[in-house]
Amino acid sequence: MRKIKKQKVYLLALLLPFIMFVIGFEIGPLVAMIKNSFYADDGIQVTIDQYLTIFKSEFYLQAIKNSLVISLFSAITSVIVAVIAAYSFTKFSQKIQNRLLMITNMTSNFEGIPLSFSYIILLGNNGLFTLLFAKIGWDLFADFNLYSWTGLILVYIYFQIPLAVMLIYPSYQGIKQQWKEASSLLGGSTFSFWLRIGVPVLLPSIVGTFSILFANAMGAYATAYALVGSNYNILSLQIASLVASDVALKPQLGSALGVLLATTMIGAMWFNERMMRRVRRDLR
Repeated sequence: MRKIKKQKVYLLALLLPFIMFVIGFEIGPLVAMIKNSFYADDGIQVTIDQYLTIFKSEFYLQAIKNSLVISLFSAITSVIVAVIAAYSFTKFSQKIQNRLLMITNMTSNFEGIPLSFSYIILLGNNGLFTLLFAKIGWDLFADFNLYSWTGLILVYIYFQIPLAVMLIYPSYQGIKQQWKEASSLLGGSTFSFWLRIGVPVLLPSIVGTFSILFANAMGAYATAYALVGSNYNILSLQIASLVASDVALKPQLGSALGVLLATTMIGAMWFNERMMRRVRRDLR
């Protein structure tokens, strides 16, 4: 009995640094943000005026709407591309698959300021490809503006696709060759196999990946800031401008926007969990 207690104490001691890290860098800032959002601009009076300001302001409502639109569009597009790309990976030998996964893993970490800077060098107003095609006489980028919504969504999709591939690819390993052979012997076509067997097996992974990509896009800041600065009205940029600006410093209002952003992400995870439960129940 004493030995078991000593083991528990030893395990708790090993977990203590991790617990302190979580409290100090995750739970602590979250509690402070929620608390700060219920203060007035003077930081003394307790009020809900910050939330009323957000919901009465078309400017901040537009920021929320824009963030939701770009997150949904980039997540849906990335999932579609990733499903096709991950399936294509399975058609190669195991050696080539490992190399493709290594490249994909490296690409998934290429985001933020380096990614935006790379796009500016290649597709900016004086970018390499922009000037090259103009010199050749091709008008491929005549109507393309990297610093517009189109360019912003393109960059978002770029860093979302590798992550989606890494998350969806393992699900294809769960589809056994025997299932395809059994379906064929029973007279099923390739389309019917994927419709009745393949897609239901992949669906939990697809739904979970979509939820992660949506939350990832909602919270993205460095990529958008490096590419468009404060020229576009999205939620993460507005939060940063309110808590770190030299002109309009309003940390309480920024905290309220941060709470709404966190609520949106939690809602996405809740939706993912509900969908996963339903899918698992239907597969039984």
